[in-house]
Amino acid sequence: MMEQYVESVGLGEILEKVQAGERLSFEDGVQLFDSSEVTAIGYLGNLVRERLHGDLAYFVRNQHINYTNICSKDCKFCSFYAKKGGPAAYALSVEEIRERVRRFAHLPVTEIHMVGGINPRLPYQYYLDIIRAIKEERPAAVVKAFTMIELQQIARKAEKPMVEIIRDLMDAGLGALPGGGAEVLAPRVHAELYKRKLDPDEWLETARIAHRAGLRSNATMLYGHIETHAERVEHLCKLRELQDETGGFLAFIPLAFDAKNTELAHCPPTTAVDDLKCIAVSRLMLDNFEHIKAFWMMITPPVAQLALRYGADDIDGTVLHYEITHVIDDSTEQALTMADLLKLVHEAGRIPVERDAVYNIIKRWDELPAEVEPPLLPVLH
Repeated sequence: MMEQYVESVGLGEILEKVQAGERLSFEDGVQLFDSSEVTAIGYLGNLVRERLHGDLAYFVRNQHINYTNICSKDCKFCSFYAKKGGPAAYALSVEEIRERVRRFAHLPVTEIHMVGGINPRLPYQYYLDIIRAIKEERPAAVVKAFTMIELQQIARKAEKPMVEIIRDLMDAGLGALPGGGAEVLAPRVHAELYKRKLDPDEWLETARIAHRAGLRSNATMLYGHIETHAERVEHLCKLRELQDETGGFLAFIPLAFDAKNTELAHCPPTTAVDDLKCIAVSRLMLDNFEHIKAFWMMITPPVAQLALRYGADDIDGTVLHYEITHVIDDSTEQALTMADLLKLVHEAGRIPVERDAVYNIIKRWDELPAEVEPPLLPVLH
């Protein structure tokens, strides 16, 4: 019945490719984004998702730390960095970061996710010291820190080749890289919105070096601003090509753009339809990525829950404290408890699987437990 529907809305050729396990073309990707038939697209994305993961849905108990909001890049889409009329400037000391980790010591966090602005005042030793401090407090946790943009700044301060600073960071305890900073890997978008950052080729080359050095990373796409459907697909194809080469990407995360408090405040918010379409098309185009993540913080828990039926197999995690989006919007909830996450996944008809930052399996939750953890402490501001 569904296959007939998919064929009837003009996606029959793509359905045949998906059923045969064939790679979709650039033109296929554009056709999917151009189509308004989100139910059909979601059906296609779910075929691939269930082929890879069945009913399993992954999550992590994680804490986010943003070590500085001072940034020299002046990106038009950013509400996070310190500026007149915006957030007050800060750069956390090593001890302040240590205290933030200690604050949640009563919870079994397995991932510390840490990123920040491009702050030219921070010395090279600082980056090594904050990684070491986190590992001293959480020896068993995977520290996932520093985007490709931050790695370039760290190498600049160290005055060392990229591969050497990556080895230094790994020796200090760095276990994986997040995927931010790619935004949209299209030259036009780069020139208009974030020209002081790495251009698409530089971002990809930094990821290539990191992967070859033994660090795995995520990859993201910031969508819902000035990018075209073709530029979205260009982004996905470039990531797919690098994954063919290195195999270093763990997961892909579409990030819905929030225009509040940015220079792009005129851009309307993304819709649930577009959010779900991005999840599904990403799953279909990125045939060599094992995981597609629905980041509930940016698309809301209900849409992320539905995304588990549109191609996503991962819903991120508890996210203890998040500042990159909604930094001035106090209405945004900053954390979900384990009970929240487990219920959300079970309601979607999926089986929750707790993982660490690099997808080592910790526990499978086939049944909802009566109690899983102590209450969260108040969120830091």
